[in-house]
Parts: sequence; structure tokens; C-alpha cells
Amino acid sequence: MSYTLPEAFLRRTWAEIYLDRAEKNFDILRNIIDPSFTRPACVIKANAYGHGDVQLMKCYAGKGTDFFTVSNINEALRLREGGCEGDILILGWTSALYAQTLADNDIIQAVLSVEHARELSENAGEKPVRVHIKLDTGMGRIGLLTDDTDRCAEEISSICTLENINAEGIFTHFAAADSADPDCFAYTDNQKRRFFEAVSKAEEKGCKFKEIHCLNSAATLLHYDKRSTLARMGIILYGLKPDASMEIPDGIKPVMELKSVVSYIKKLKKGESVSYGRTFVADRDMTVATIPAGYADGYSRLLSGRNEVLINGRRAKGVGRICMDQMMVDITHIPDVTEGTVVTLFGTDGGETITADDLASVYGTIGYEIICGINQRVPRIYIRNGSIAEIHEFI
Repeated sequence: MSYTLPEAFLRRTWAEIYLDRAEKNFDILRNIIDPSFTRPACVIKANAYGHGDVQLMKCYAGKGTDFFTVSNINEALRLREGGCEGDILILGWTSALYAQTLADNDIIQAVLSVEHARELSENAGEKPVRVHIKLDTGMGRIGLLTDDTDRCAEEISSICTLENINAEGIFTHFAAADSADPDCFAYTDNQKRRFFEAVSKAEEKGCKFKEIHCLNSAATLLHYDKRSTLARMGIILYGLKPDASMEIPDGIKPVMELKSVVSYIKKLKKGESVSYGRTFVADRDMTVATIPAGYADGYSRLLSGRNEVLINGRRAKGVGRICMDQMMVDITHIPDVTEGTVVTLFGTDGGETITADDLASVYGTIGYEIICGINQRVPRIYIRNGSIAEIHEFI
């Protein structure tokens, strides 16, 4: 930890957000796409995957990005209120009752069906609602079905001709672009074929789109297509893998590290137990440290007895069940640990690193869930070039 925490900062559990890493990740990924055809769209949904939406929006805007995506209208309004001047696309559903709010705040709404588009049209005020039409090419969640591209093109055309609707974009989402399995590659290729076939047929009917996009994080790396005007970069911007099996470009690093401290040290005798349910009983005399972080902070109880943390550059194994606000680890083999010693829950300490992807693999989830799950009571410390740029304390 190269920076110095303010005297008044509560040294309990906090997340470090490295803005210079985010900027470098962006530069690496931007160089993968062809700027003559495709520009980056930064995914800032779910509070920028737990990193802080306004802070990361400003970071990426500073790199020249002018297109952001979120999941709902509240997230979009937060970005506008936070000073976002670029385009904001809501990827999910918004009630047509908010059509005028969308238009007044110049927010682009994903249209999920012909009926959704009609409702937005009927509820719009004096300003038209900007929309991107969502096509379901095989994800099976939302959007116009593309099993019959002629019918889909008719539906697209009917949306484009609605009053108070500015259908300036069209997009889809790939279901298995993060897999190297040949069947998944073929499935993605078929999704791509359906998408561009439906778009082409709609264009023949007179529809004109400023943005046509199909690339998510994984597709940007494995299925790049110059026909996509946007690359919706999400998890890779934050330095994690779209899938555990994927390789990501050299130089990309996790933007978030999760830290805590040692709050208590005790000598545990052979036969004594630790935490709820007595699931851990010492098979020898040992030294155990308590850390004031638990599942209410977003460190899952499913990691109990299977997790490791870093203390003084060495790995310490978890013992007993992780509690709501605390956990315990074995520090018998680690010298010079005192109350207040910094603990890395995920991140780097000395020559050792534990990533959110590593934690996810322990209990069968994905790195997305780890970082998105860091509770809002955990302060975020924003660091650039070894200095604190901002501290955001939620509670």
C-alpha cells in the first residue's frame, strides 16, 4: 500500500480502486478494435460492477469515451446527475410511464418488443424517445425474435415508423461468446448471422441506424466484427475474465482490490473450535487472527474454510465459518502480525496475488459476482499513480 490513509479514515474493510489501471485497461482494449469502424462503449451498470459508476464514468470519459451502457433508468439518471455528457443506453426494460423522463434526460432506451415501443410512443411528451431495438438472436431473455428474419424485419420497420420514437440503433447480445468450445463458436456465429440478416432486411425496408452493435467483452476478444459500430466493454475493462477459461490480453489488471485489517489475535489450543457450528476444530496449537470482514461486506459465506487471504505477503487459510461481519484465519506461520496489520482479501501483497476470479472458482461462481457483491458499506478509495484521488464512504 503505497499511499497514506487519512487519520480519520475508519480502518476496517475497504476497496481500493486503481484508476490508472482502469485507464491502461481501456487503452489496451481500444487498440484491439478498428477505430475506423468500431468505438468503445463502456459498461457502467451495477455501479460500474461495484467500482463506482460516476467515478469510472469520469475516468473513461477522460480517455475519450462518449458512450455508456447501464441496466436501468436510475443508473442512467445517476450518470447524468454525475455530469455525464455522452450517450447513455439502458440495456434493460424501463416502464413506458418514464418515456418523458427518458426524453428529457436524453437517455437511450432499449426497446424489447413492438408493444413496448408503442407504449413508449404513446407516453412520450414533446420530445421523441431515443431507442435502440433489441433483437433476441439466441440469448433467450428479451428482444424481438429472429427465428424468422423476414417477420423480425417487419417488426423492426413498424417500430421505426412510430411517432415520438427515434430508432437510431439496433443490437443483440451473445450467449456463449466467452467459450472456446466449437459448438459455442458455431452458436455465436449463428447469432451473428441472424442479427445482421435481420438488420439488412430492415434496412431494405427503409430503416436507418446510426449504431448497429453486437460485441460484448468476450466477443470483442474472440469474435470481433467490423460491422459492429460499438464494442460494449464490460468485465474486461475492470480486469477480470469473461469466463475462467479465457485468456485476456497482456497488461490488463484488476482495477479493484479488497483490503481489511487484523482486529484480534488469539492462541488456539488443540481441540478448541472456531466460529458458528464448530465446523473447525484445531488439530494442533495455533495462532488465529480475526478480520473484521464478512458476508455483509460481500465476502461470501460459501468461502468458509476454503478461502485464503494475504498477510505480510504470505497466504493465510480461513478457519471456521465466515460470519456476517468477521472471519478468522490461521497465522501460525506468519511472523510480525499485530492488530492493525493490513490484510488483502483479494489483490496483491508482495509476490502473492489472489484475484476475484480466484475466489469465484472456489465455490463455483464468476468474478462478476464477487466484485458486484461488495457491499455499499465498504468504502471505496480511488487511487491514481500511488496517491488518493477520492474516498467515497457510503455509510
